[in-house]
Amino acid sequence: MHAFGVAALVAAMAFSGCGDDRADATRDAGASGDPSAPSQVVEWTLPSTLPGSASPSLADGPGDRLLLSWINSQQGRRHILQFSSWSTELQRWMHGMSTIAIGHSMFVNWADVPHMAATPDGALWAHWLQKNGDAPYAYDVVVSRSRDGGANWAAPAVPHDDRTKTEHGFVSMWPQGPQQLGIAWLDGRNTGGGGHDGHAGHGGAMTLRAAVFDGELQRTQDAEIDASVCDCCQTAVAMTSQGALLVYRGRAEGEVRDILSTRFDGEAWRAPRAVHADGWVMPACPVNGPDVAANGTQAIVGWYTEAGGQPEIRLAHSDDAGDTFAAPVSLDAGQPVLGRIAVALDARQAWALWMREEGERQSLWLSRRSPDLATEYERIEVSKVNGVGRATGFPQISVRGGSAYIVWTDVANGVPNLKGVRVVRE
Repeated sequence: MHAFGVAALVAAMAFSGCGDDRADATRDAGASGDPSAPSQVVEWTLPSTLPGSASPSLADGPGDRLLLSWINSQQGRRHILQFSSWSTELQRWMHGMSTIAIGHSMFVNWADVPHMAATPDGALWAHWLQKNGDAPYAYDVVVSRSRDGGANWAAPAVPHDDRTKTEHGFVSMWPQGPQQLGIAWLDGRNTGGGGHDGHAGHGGAMTLRAAVFDGELQRTQDAEIDASVCDCCQTAVAMTSQGALLVYRGRAEGEVRDILSTRFDGEAWRAPRAVHADGWVMPACPVNGPDVAANGTQAIVGWYTEAGGQPEIRLAHSDDAGDTFAAPVSLDAGQPVLGRIAVALDARQAWALWMREEGERQSLWLSRRSPDLATEYERIEVSKVNGVGRATGFPQISVRGGSAYIVWTDVANGVPNLKGVRVVRE
């Protein structure tokens, strides 16, 4: 089912919560003074109340909007990709759960999740994954656009034209001009289908590719960025003043799996460079990709590695839009560290979110630091997370007005559901 009923698959149910009042919004936006002053973790009531909701993603929307998307999956029913938008000015959800796509052929994976993006013309964009064959990891990336705030979505387009029944996924999207969308993804056209680890086959390597879509979903500027990358680690992108900065896990000779970066100036991609030469040799995909955030020429990258002989999370800062990075800071290390890093950056501070697992319980942690990462202002255990292993997926963070918005997947009686908090200055 390729079309997913593209005409208005709108809200499945209304959401009545109105969130906090304007006084809270004013307080959050005006947080200033001593950056080391403690923060407060407050519940962020989410519009997704249905059991089976997981795979959250946060993205900047038009104006003051923050876009939250997720997948609802229930036994015997079709997967549903849904979203809602939060007003950071009004501190409330602007509508209930709206549906982007629905169908049995949607491919759902704990680590390879759909995302949304917005372009300056007000259009919303979304991507998801769709099966294209019988092999376990034969699926395509599809992308769609809405001109009316998400009530109606265009017939989806595919950013790759290889037509191979191989893996395509781990997508990053960014606004590339007033009406254009940039998109990058891992492309398995050279792998020959499902093979070792259920991903790359016995042919060539997984590649990293990119393209640009215009407002009519016409594809241009196709490019192969890297001919050999890690098979199943997330990519991530952030907009700098010099263009889109894309980070990913490479795969060099000898199975070295370090984090690389490249930047798109609107015409071409810069040759990939190592964020840091960890030298981590890993014979299989760790399914633990990097994240990146930017503010003007400032950028930070966070990633997981075991280059030092144990699990570790590292952060690195750039003051030249990703041309070079300073020596990394070790954020956390030791066997409990899961990684699953998410980062954010504004003019005043950097934020890093990650997960740990000890015994039969996971926990979600936040480090708030100076923009250059040199000083840690605060370290908070955001929440005890119900669930272990892959079931809890990858947490998400977005920062607006000095406050952090955090969402993750919790598990109750074996059923996933979404949880959220705001981290605000007291």
